[in-house]
Amino acid sequence: MDAAKVERVYSSYAKVYDQIFGKIFHDGREHAVRHLALAPGERVLEVGVGTGLSLLFYPPSCEIVGIDLSDGMLAQCRERVRELGLKQVSLVRMDAGAMEFADDSFDAVMAAYVMTAVPDYRKVILEMIRVCKPGGRIILLNHFSNGNPVIAALEKFISPLCKQLGWRTDLSLATVLDGTLLTVIHKQKVNPLRFWHLVKCLNQKLPAEKTANGNGHSS
Repeated sequence: MDAAKVERVYSSYAKVYDQIFGKIFHDGREHAVRHLALAPGERVLEVGVGTGLSLLFYPPSCEIVGIDLSDGMLAQCRERVRELGLKQVSLVRMDAGAMEFADDSFDAVMAAYVMTAVPDYRKVILEMIRVCKPGGRIILLNHFSNGNPVIAALEKFISPLCKQLGWRTDLSLATVLDGTLLTVIHKQKVNPLRFWHLVKCLNQKLPAEKTANGNGHSS
C-alpha cells in the first residue's frame, strides 16, 4: 500500500464508515480513551482520527489534535466536531509517517485502527514516539496477528485481499514494537470476538536535553 492508495481507499469509505464500523469498534475506542488516563490541560494527539468517532470520549479539559491523510474522512470529522461543539479539538491533514509537529509536543498519543492501514508502520510508530513526551502514554488499538499458528496462517493468506480493502492482517505487535523504547504496561482484547488489542505503552525515551548533552542515547 502506498500513501495515495490509502488516501483514496479511505476517502471512498468516508460517508459510510460510521455505519459499517461505528458500532463494531465503539467498545475499543471508549476503552482506549479511558486508558489514556488524561489529566486536565494535557495535550493529546490522535493519529488517524478518521471521522472522529473517538472524539466524544475525550474530556473537554484537554486539548485534542487529530490528524488523518484522507480528505474525505477529515471532512466528515470536521462536520462532527462542528455539530458536537468540540472547541478543544483541532484537525489537520497530515501524513502520520512524517508529522510536522516538534519533538515532545504531546502528553499522550493514540492510534486507533491505524498501524495495519498505513504504508510504513515503522515510520508511524517512530513518529509517535518522537512527538510524545518522555514518560508519556502511547496507545495502540488494532488487530495484531494471532499467536495461534492456524489462525496466523489464515491471516497471512487473506492479507493480500485485505490490502486491497485498505489494511493488512499479518502484522504482529512484537514486530511493531521491536527496537523501540516503548514498554507495554497494559494489554487487553476488545470489540466483538476479541480479535482486536488495546495496548498501552509508556514512552521510555530520554528527555531531549539529556540526549543533546551526551548523557543519554537516542534510538
